[in-house]
Amino acid sequence: MRNSLLRLEPGLFDAYFDRKPFYVSTPAMADHPLFGIERLVALARRLPEPYVEYNAGALPVNASAGPSPRNGLDAEETLRRIEQCGSWMVLKRVEQDPEYRAVMDALLDELEPHARRRGLACFDRQAFVFVSSPGSVTPFHMDPEHNFLIQVRGTKTVHLWDPDDRYVVREEDLETFHAAFKHRNLAYRSEFEHTAHRLHLTPGQGLHFPVTAPHWVMNGNAVSVSFSITFRSNASRRRELAHRANSRLRRLGLTPRPVGAQPWVDGAKALATGALLGVRDAVKRHRS
Repeated sequence: MRNSLLRLEPGLFDAYFDRKPFYVSTPAMADHPLFGIERLVALARRLPEPYVEYNAGALPVNASAGPSPRNGLDAEETLRRIEQCGSWMVLKRVEQDPEYRAVMDALLDELEPHARRRGLACFDRQAFVFVSSPGSVTPFHMDPEHNFLIQVRGTKTVHLWDPDDRYVVREEDLETFHAAFKHRNLAYRSEFEHTAHRLHLTPGQGLHFPVTAPHWVMNGNAVSVSFSITFRSNASRRRELAHRANSRLRRLGLTPRPVGAQPWVDGAKALATGALLGVRDAVKRHRS
C-alpha cells in the first residue's frame, strides 16, 4: 500500500472547497528529492521548450498584462543561479514526465475522493513546478483550475481573495478571463489588501486556491520551490461556460444575471454555450 503524502481534515474540505482557502499538511513533500536543483535542471531539459518559462523576479504586484521582462539567462543558468539571479521560473505541464506525474497522481488520488463525494466529476489533471529567487513577486492574477499549491523548499506569503469578491474582480473581468483569455495578470489597487487572506507557506504545507480566486505571492528570504497540482471539474466547466455566455450577451448590449445568482439559468447557459462550441469545433475539424 502506498504511503500517504497528504493529511486533510474531511470536514474542512467539505466546508471550504472551491469557496475559501485552507491548508493541507504534506510533510512528505518537504525537501522532496525530485525538486532539488539538479533534478529540476534535468526536467527542464526534457520538457518541450514552450513548457519552460522564466523571467526576472523583481516585478511589481500590479505588473501589466504585457510580457514579463526576461533575465538574460537560459533555463539551466536560471536554475543554477536562482539564489542570486533575481528570477522566477515555472516548469509547466510536468505531468508529461512519468516521475512527476506519479507524485501528482499520488496527491490527487487522495484529494479527489473528497471532491467526488460532493458530486464533482474531476478531469484534466495538470502539474506545475515554480522556482523563485528570494524576495521574488508573482503579480496579481487568477487561475481557471482547482489548485493545491504544495510548498517543497523555502517560504512564501500568498495574498488571496475570495473568488466571489466582486469589489476585487468584477463580473466583466471574469467574463473576459473565460471568453477572451489574453494574459493571467489582473489590474490591482492597494485598497484590495483590506480584504485579503494573508497565508504563509512553509515546506510540507499545501494551500487550496478556489477557482478564479485572485492572488499575488511574495517569496521569503530563501529560494522557493513549489509544486502546483490542478484539476478541473463539471462545476468549474459549467461556470466557465456560463461566464462565456454572459460575455456574449453583454456584447449584444444586454445585462446578464451574474453567474451564481440562479443556478438553473447558469446550467442552461452552459449547456447552450457548450453545444455552440461543439458545433464550432466540428466545423473547424471538417474544414481542416
